[in-house]
Amino acid sequence: MTLLGEPSGVRRVCEMEQLSDTRPLTRLGSPSTNHQGNSPMLEPITIRYEFRPARRSLATGQAADLFGLSGTEPPHLVAEKLRLDVRPGDLVLFTGPSGSGKSSILRESGEQLAAIDAMSLELPDAPLIDALPGAVNERLDLLAACGLSEARLLLRSPRELSDGQRYRFRLAFALASPASYLMADEFAAYLDRTLAKVLAFNLRKLVTRTGKGILLATTHEDLTDDLQPDLWVRCLGEGQVETRREPLKKNRSASRTSFGSRRVPEPTGRPSLGGITAAITSPTSNESSSSGMGTSPSASVSSRLPRLP
Repeated sequence: MTLLGEPSGVRRVCEMEQLSDTRPLTRLGSPSTNHQGNSPMLEPITIRYEFRPARRSLATGQAADLFGLSGTEPPHLVAEKLRLDVRPGDLVLFTGPSGSGKSSILRESGEQLAAIDAMSLELPDAPLIDALPGAVNERLDLLAACGLSEARLLLRSPRELSDGQRYRFRLAFALASPASYLMADEFAAYLDRTLAKVLAFNLRKLVTRTGKGILLATTHEDLTDDLQPDLWVRCLGEGQVETRREPLKKNRSASRTSFGSRRVPEPTGRPSLGGITAAITSPTSNESSSSGMGTSPSASVSSRLPRLP
């Protein structure tokens, strides 16, 4: 079985015990329950990539000779019998440099949890406001929480969006599904860091309110303060993986994002990046609010969050 995006000839092995080249690929089973019987526990995860080309050729032989590679190179180990304590409604964050194996562990974890992949969902060819289920105000709340609150964006279809906007709509589309778990690789990779932090904070709020489990993978560890993952999986490479579970903190945001009922700001006509609009405080008031991102001291960041059942 070959993973999407793997180099040609790389084979994925995921099993309970180490397999030789002659043994068939072993799949992991469904998640079991822990000793208390109240939360899913993933089966131990072992992932390795075998070293051999999918097809031998003169060019592959010359490349191997050039770099001193033999046909008996050991497999590349990503994780060995890794146990992840994933519980219902958890936000699980996988971080690590490129090639460290975070995406591989994300996919295997998501497969065991029957999580839907937000990046592989087929998007409807319809305006964003029509593409989500529920009442209109619930759709607006969810789109705004994912940074798609600009009025003109609501009338566009997914194919008319930029890569960053389409990524955020994929998150909203997956969150609107009835699935208990969803996963998304390369989280906020297309966004500037300020906008990424706002999206991370909003997503943490959505997870807390809806109880959905979300698995995210990213190379950016600067988002952990805003995401506040229930389980943080750090992939260090060469089979080294660290896990950390911490309780949520009350003062979570490092991006000074605020929530709550605020007065509606006067329109400014200045949409910021990605459709999160900035608002300028009225000269007669010291309060400030916005439906998205603000960078000046006189403006704070606020988003309308969905009130889902």
